[in-house]
Amino acid sequence: MSEKGLLKLGFSPCPNDTFIFFALATGKISFPYSLDLVIEDVETLNQKALAKELEVSKLSFGVFGHVIDYYELLPVGAALGFGCGPLLVARRELDLSQARVAVPGFYTTAYLLLRLYAPELKEVISMRYDRIMPAVARGEVEAGLIIHEGRFVYQKYGLKKMVDLGAWWEEETKAPIPLGGIFVRREQAQEIKASLVLAIRKSLQYAKGNFSEALPYIKAYAQEMSEEVIKRHIKTYVNQFTEDLGEQGLQAVFLLLEQASRKGLIPGFREDFYFDWQEAR
Repeated sequence: MSEKGLLKLGFSPCPNDTFIFFALATGKISFPYSLDLVIEDVETLNQKALAKELEVSKLSFGVFGHVIDYYELLPVGAALGFGCGPLLVARRELDLSQARVAVPGFYTTAYLLLRLYAPELKEVISMRYDRIMPAVARGEVEAGLIIHEGRFVYQKYGLKKMVDLGAWWEEETKAPIPLGGIFVRREQAQEIKASLVLAIRKSLQYAKGNFSEALPYIKAYAQEMSEEVIKRHIKTYVNQFTEDLGEQGLQAVFLLLEQASRKGLIPGFREDFYFDWQEAR
């Protein structure tokens, strides 16, 4: 617990996260601990995790290898699946080795996938995710790596898809792509971790049954206000793996960590990377 006696809970303003955490954040479901909400873009949350500022948070799997000794993965709330990976977009076809590429943070899973896909990259610029498409459209960078709602609206900026990194990963590995998950500090008590799993799962189930009630909360944080885009976003990033990673989801995370570690892209890897919910019960 934090010095204030609160659990600092971090999640992003993206529709899939606000959908998942709506009921928990607004007291629609009971939870035995007090929460201090930290709602920031995922790269900011990644940075806070590197500084050990959060007890529990949504994080990119791209940062996991850097914090794996003091955070572990919860089996609920993840953004992981098929057909949901980051896209590399540009105004025209180009040689990546000669291009300036904007990425949504150096600790995002998107950037880790890009390094696996294109190790020849030279000039990479970190930029908040919602500024990337306008920057590419204005010619400030030649290409951009887009996440979240970007995959649904990049054509509006006159941009073309160069590569779908999720599809590339799926073709290479036959596994779903792990984008982000909910992580908890390893030193937290087992009962706190178990309570978090139950509460996040109940919060997700509440949102599924009460979407119209959750929608104003989701819209209050969304970059794209269109209800159609919000629904597409949630449908894409909230799936069976969100409710329970299961064996297939955990294997996908293991595969990403193992490949990144073998290629020297992350500093740490260990097989006890997740909270064993079944054992805790």
